Amino acid sequence: MIRPAASLLLASTLALGALVMTNANAQTPAPAIASSDGTLLSVSAHAEASRVPDVASLSTGVVTQAADANAALKANSAEMAKVVAAIKAAGIAERDVQTSGISIQPQYRYAENQPPTITGYQASNTVNIKVRDIARLGDVLDALVVSGANQVNGPSFEIDKPEAAYDEARQSALKLAQARADMYAKSLGLRVRRIVSISEGGGFQPPMPMMVKVQAMDARMESAPVSPGETTLGANLDVVFELGR
Repeated sequence: MIRPAASLLLASTLALGALVMTNANAQTPAPAIASSDGTLLSVSAHAEASRVPDVASLSTGVVTQAADANAALKANSAEMAKVVAAIKAAGIAERDVQTSGISIQPQYRYAENQPPTITGYQASNTVNIKVRDIARLGDVLDALVVSGANQVNGPSFEIDKPEAAYDEARQSALKLAQARADMYAKSLGLRVRRIVSISEGGGFQPPMPMMVKVQAMDARMESAPVSPGETTLGANLDVVFELGR
């Protein structure tokens, strides 16, 4: 004979077990299954979309040398202050300026059969900046060098809001996948019944940067010529189709 309290405990346990099983089943995605008379076809497709970039990223900074570390850092800080002032004067917003590295390194002299000797210290300070008006990029580069920057690396061109280009690439990749599925189906005397699943795989192709290293440019030169060209973004899709009669 089961007592009321035991009966209630048993019912609660069964209900809890059923709930756990239900939740576990809900979290497990159903595998792609074809109809009894169908065939699954997996197609991978890649497509690209191009845009004229509207943002340029580059790094710039100052390298100084002195007999001791303190003097090297002080000289570097004084020169870097001029560079930062030039960046602000060029209209670069604070959110587009980020310090990427500060270092002080000893400089050595090497001689045969002798331990290295410290001859001085080198200090460097580098910032990453974004130029959102690419038409002024040449003027910005010139202003940096005139202000005392002796290290300039870049630029790397990118699209500020790339989702529209990515969506265009996705749509093109989907059309390509559908065309391939139709081709396979026709070759087999079948037709495409439906799309079973779509997933993005392999990531996107990032824009290829154009890297130019500039050192000790003549302050009297004209604005540095810059050609942003086009930036290409890509999308990869894995699409599963069901084929049948």
